[in-house]
Amino acid sequence: MQPATTAVSADSATELSRLRWRARRGMLENDLILQRYFAQCDTPLHSDEVAALNALLALDDNTLFDLLLRNTPLPVDLDRPQVRKLLDTLQRL
Repeated sequence: MQPATTAVSADSATELSRLRWRARRGMLENDLILQRYFAQCDTPLHSDEVAALNALLALDDNTLFDLLLRNTPLPVDLDRPQVRKLLDTLQRL
């Protein structure tokens, strides 16, 4: 049985603000893609989405950009369904 996913709570505005700030990258191309992602988010992010986004944001700019362009496969340690789903969304932006 999987745990229920919960939306980011009452502090979701603060959490979303932190994620947006953390998503600011040194590489303009990454920055633009991540800005588009946040612009399309019309529902609160669930905790698994936040975890997936944090996992991708922990990567350096070049690695993230290669993933977004489909130049490299997703590292094994990040190969989880929610990360793959988020990456697919980002790649389509």
